[in-house]
Amino acid sequence: MTHAREVVFPAGARIFEEGRRADRFWLLSSGTVQLDVRVPTRPHAVVDELHTGDLLGWSWLITPHVWHFGARAVGPVRALEFDGAEVRQMCQEDAELGRSLALFVARTVAQRLHRSRNRLLDLYGPQGLAALSDPSEEN
Repeated sequence: MTHAREVVFPAGARIFEEGRRADRFWLLSSGTVQLDVRVPTRPHAVVDELHTGDLLGWSWLITPHVWHFGARAVGPVRALEFDGAEVRQMCQEDAELGRSLALFVARTVAQRLHRSRNRLLDLYGPQGLAALSDPSEEN
C-alpha cells in the first residue's frame, strides 16, 4: 500500500482503451466502472461492471501487457492506483507476494468469467442453457 496513490476519475472518463499498453491497475474505493469492448460501427459494448472493492485491470500482470477491454467511469470514481512494472518487480523480489498476487488476480479473472457465462445464458435463454449442458448428465 505504500506504493499506491489515490486517483479520482470524473463521470464518463475513459480510464483505459482496449488494445493499448497496460501499465497499471486500481483497487476501487468508490464508484462504478464499466468494462467494454469495441464493436465495429457501434458504441462500445458493456461486458461487466465493477464496484467498490473490485480490482480494475489485470492485463498489466500478463504478457504482452495489453488491455483486453476498455474501461469507463460511470459516475465519479475514487481508486488506489498501482504501477504495474513496480509491482511486478516487487513480486520478482518477494516470491510469496508474487504468489499471493497471482492467486488474487486468477480468482478475479475466474469470477469475471463466471459472471460472463451467466450473462450469456441470460441473453440466449433456455436454448443456450440446453446447448451448454453436459450430455452425460442426461443419463
